[in-house]
Amino acid sequence: MTLTQWFIFLLAIQIIHGLGTWKLYTKAGRKAWEAFVPVYNGIVLMKIINRPWWWVILMFLPIVNLIMLIVVWVETARSFGKNSYQDTFLAVVTLGFYNYYLNYVADVKYVENRSIQPKSGSGEWTSSILFAIVAATIVHTYFMQPFTIPSSSLEKSLLVGDFLFVSKFHYGARVPMTTVAAPMVHDTIPKLKTKSYLFDDHKGSNSWKNKLQLPYLRLPGFENIKRNEIVVFNQPADTLLDMNNFHPDRNYYKPIDKKTNLVKRCVGLPGDSLEIRDGYVFINGKQNELPDRAQLQFSYYVQPKTNQFNPQFLKERYDITDYFYIANNQNTYRFSAISDAALAKFKNHPNVASITPIKAEKGVRDSNIFPHHPDYNWNIDFFGPLYIPEKGKTIDINLEVLPLYKRVITEYEDNTLQVKGNQILINGEVANTYTFKQNYYWMMGDNRHNSIDARSWGFVPFDHVVGKPVFIWMSWDGFKNPRWERFFTTVHGKGEATSYFIPFLVVLFGLIGFNKLRKRKKANS
Repeated sequence: MTLTQWFIFLLAIQIIHGLGTWKLYTKAGRKAWEAFVPVYNGIVLMKIINRPWWWVILMFLPIVNLIMLIVVWVETARSFGKNSYQDTFLAVVTLGFYNYYLNYVADVKYVENRSIQPKSGSGEWTSSILFAIVAATIVHTYFMQPFTIPSSSLEKSLLVGDFLFVSKFHYGARVPMTTVAAPMVHDTIPKLKTKSYLFDDHKGSNSWKNKLQLPYLRLPGFENIKRNEIVVFNQPADTLLDMNNFHPDRNYYKPIDKKTNLVKRCVGLPGDSLEIRDGYVFINGKQNELPDRAQLQFSYYVQPKTNQFNPQFLKERYDITDYFYIANNQNTYRFSAISDAALAKFKNHPNVASITPIKAEKGVRDSNIFPHHPDYNWNIDFFGPLYIPEKGKTIDINLEVLPLYKRVITEYEDNTLQVKGNQILINGEVANTYTFKQNYYWMMGDNRHNSIDARSWGFVPFDHVVGKPVFIWMSWDGFKNPRWERFFTTVHGKGEATSYFIPFLVVLFGLIGFNKLRKRKKANS
């Protein structure tokens, strides 16, 4: 829905509210017209139901407002003496239209200065749970979100089994675009295995855009994405079928904020010219230098001298982070994710006959590599150069470069595109240039041969950016053994990561002891 459509929709909601409550307003000593004035009617209603005015703000926060609406419907009924379980049930299942019955049919009286304390233990529990969900949803949506590392694409910096806190406010919190959804879950409700949001899964259709979707909005942040920062974002080429097996010319079946969350390193910024040579990234002609905590890793064929070769032992001894397997019948093994530091030690092992890097040949096209077009003979190790779009910048557009920016123009910036002969038509008009509407980024994993990243699906638009990982609060090796040295460590920074777990425990137990001491003194006074 567009902003205009949302304005009309919200205006209709205000009219429905006014028609269903104006008599209740007058019975509470207010004016009938106050029930029809947007926002002001909410402030007045909060006074009527004896709740704080700032609840009105919560009524306008997507996802949170779904919970608050239910609470307000019930509280309105109770403010006019309807306190039974039946009244509560009717207020909820009628989606608030129970107010129409109270307004026009029932003979109700306003209960002034009504106590807002729950009258039963179950009511108190329900109230506490609801507002805990509201508070957690606000934190999760606008401030900090937990995230788990699922793959080894950023090994050495982030490990499989790391539990992160991802800041939403560094780059600016994105307002939820999917307005009708379960709180604090992503695209699927656990256990139930059903979609967590209002959704039309008609294949080949973008009809989900019409399902009460808010236009893209983002609150102001206090910093921009920097080169080589680790970023969490929604995978641009995600589909309902399989995040790895996508079709670049097919419509995508998920709203932006419900696409799969990924974490990669931002090696290319808007306006950069990027190229990959022999697996190494070059930005504007200069090789990109990663932070000292990051380590590039590549895959190698390893041939042992004898049959006493124990790949599992070598994997653990030399900190080779990923799997291995027999590559052929010549007793050769393939090791993935060997860093330069590990390689320097590994190649001197007395039982290693040879180590051969596994690199694609320059000029040999890989059909799985962006832009998935036969005119571009790019692969995982030799790629580009290409320009990363910057907001407001204009480029010449022709049939040669069109494959690079087709998805940007159509999918990400919502234009129509046609090719007629040698002419390119954008929104029905012949176009020789194109001006980008937002910034784009190039996200890659440090584990270069075991990372599905921008080399597969291209640019990441800024509206897909979720946030910045800032803190590892817990880490488990294989989800069985704790990595204590990684508990409470920062994601970014220089030098070895320092664990703040012990200081955290000291502060935590100190606060608990102080609180108990304060209560004891208060009880004795």
